Amino acid sequence: MASKVTSLIASSLRPISRNTKGRKRLLLGVTVTSFGYVIAFSTSTKAFSFLLSPRRVLRQALDVFVNRIASHNELQQSEDLRTFLQADEEDVQSKVSDVVLGKEKPLEESNPEYEKLKHYVFELENHLTEAQKHAYRLLKRHRELGQSLSGFGKAAKLLGACEGQALGKAFDELGAKSETLSIKLQKEAHQLLMNFEEPVKDYVRAVQSIKVTIGERANAFRHQCELAETMKLKEINLDKLMLTRSDRVGEAEQEYKELKAESEEVTRRFETIVRRMNEEIVRFQEQKTQDMRIAFHEFAKGQARLAKSIADAWRSLLPKLEACSDTS
Repeated sequence: MASKVTSLIASSLRPISRNTKGRKRLLLGVTVTSFGYVIAFSTSTKAFSFLLSPRRVLRQALDVFVNRIASHNELQQSEDLRTFLQADEEDVQSKVSDVVLGKEKPLEESNPEYEKLKHYVFELENHLTEAQKHAYRLLKRHRELGQSLSGFGKAAKLLGACEGQALGKAFDELGAKSETLSIKLQKEAHQLLMNFEEPVKDYVRAVQSIKVTIGERANAFRHQCELAETMKLKEINLDKLMLTRSDRVGEAEQEYKELKAESEEVTRRFETIVRRMNEEIVRFQEQKTQDMRIAFHEFAKGQARLAKSIADAWRSLLPKLEACSDTS
């Protein structure tokens, strides 16, 4: 397996003018120094760049280096080392590029119910936003139609004043009905605003607040995982210091206690967010169902009432217009 890795990496060489000594990070946290040479990341299309000179020295050095890492008591348990040894070249390149460029996928909760909830929230926001947009268009249409009917009514009255007898009276009636319908449309537009568009808009804002809470929950979860990982490392370091009876045991114990207290506080905060979010989602869904039922019911009633008023107004005007036509 080591030879396979050596062959894979050697094909990605980029020679430079001098060797470099020191410590560099390998993959996702393995720190190594071997033969006075350093392995470094590259943002190019190659998986790695090696600060080494002769190619044949590299092959021999890498055989020893990889086997030395694999035989290390702690590093041989590393998931990163296993990935380094077993992954395909394309997978390694992709993973290294993500780490180097800051594109590595963040830690997320793997909870099917929570994923279902997030999907529901994002879909709900899209649909509510679309409904609110069309409600505003309908509201705007009512207002514009009302203004147009008002202008038409005034024009019809002025036209009736120019005519005499039956025709003038018919124009006057037409103008009066138009102005009456204009007022009804303006009132219905106000009702539509208060009983439909505003409630929908409020729920859009409520869903956006839920999305903010989802973000806070994700941050709390990541913080909790990061602290748990750090505590493991601190615990390993403390065990080493106690075995070697180092003078830094007291300091390490204090750091571990402080980190443990912080981790417990972060865990409590995360659990509080989860509990409150679950409670509020249930309340939100129940209240939303009731409010949306009322909003759509009022919307339908208002539209039916407006349609009936318009039909009755024009229907009542028909006999007078027909009589005017017969007279002429």
